[in-house]
Amino acid sequence: MRKLAYTILILLGSVLNAQAQYITLDADKEVVWDSQAQKMSAIGNAVATKGDMKVKAARMEAYYAKNNTTGKNTITEVHAYDNVVMTSPKANAYGDTLDYDLIKDEIILKGQPAKLKTETEEITAENNISYYPNQQKAIALGNVQATDQEKNKIFSQKMIAFFKKDAGGQMVMDKVEIYDNVKIVTKDAVVTADKGLYLPKTAVVKLFDNVLIDQQGNKLKGDFAETNLNTGKSRIIAGQTSQGRVSGIFREKKKDK
Repeated sequence: MRKLAYTILILLGSVLNAQAQYITLDADKEVVWDSQAQKMSAIGNAVATKGDMKVKAARMEAYYAKNNTTGKNTITEVHAYDNVVMTSPKANAYGDTLDYDLIKDEIILKGQPAKLKTETEEITAENNISYYPNQQKAIALGNVQATDQEKNKIFSQKMIAFFKKDAGGQMVMDKVEIYDNVKIVTKDAVVTADKGLYLPKTAVVKLFDNVLIDQQGNKLKGDFAETNLNTGKSRIIAGQTSQGRVSGIFREKKKDK
């Protein structure tokens, strides 16, 4: 079965630009090379590998075209179907389909929902998650939810996650921009705002515009807030929208009879 992997590797090697980073395809059942359609197909536990990034799926297709600059053929697209798993240093992604446009440097993952998972956070999205390897950036769209190790949850319609290498050279999530109907749910409070910024390293979420903190019925309104997901503590600041004032409603506790 695995001898098919060697066959497809040879085929890919013959069409890839010599200066480009190689993509290898691996499959259990069948490998088909259609030179007329400039297409290769791998069926049965298909695996595509490029550098330190790997994509697994039940079925995979790769297309190639002639590079006008070098005159050589190069892989331009990779499509994966069914039980898709993408792994890279410090982050994995899961979905039903994956479309990788190497020209645009764009990977679009769709699922029910699509999922991006690091060692400390998990992000899901109903529409799709787009990943840009060279930019080290991911965009999640549609009823997005981020969950950390303490089960704190962040909800919104759009999140943009940025990655960078840590001191050990490992890729980690650096920050997450949050947009549209932002809501944070912790064990102690619910916080809503128009937009926010999540900093995973410090577990701090900064919230902007129309901020409302609801802590067990006690409510505070302002224009800017910070919530520490580790401690559960929040602070809120007034701005121009709230005319320089923070307003609040506090629930009086009932006395025991």
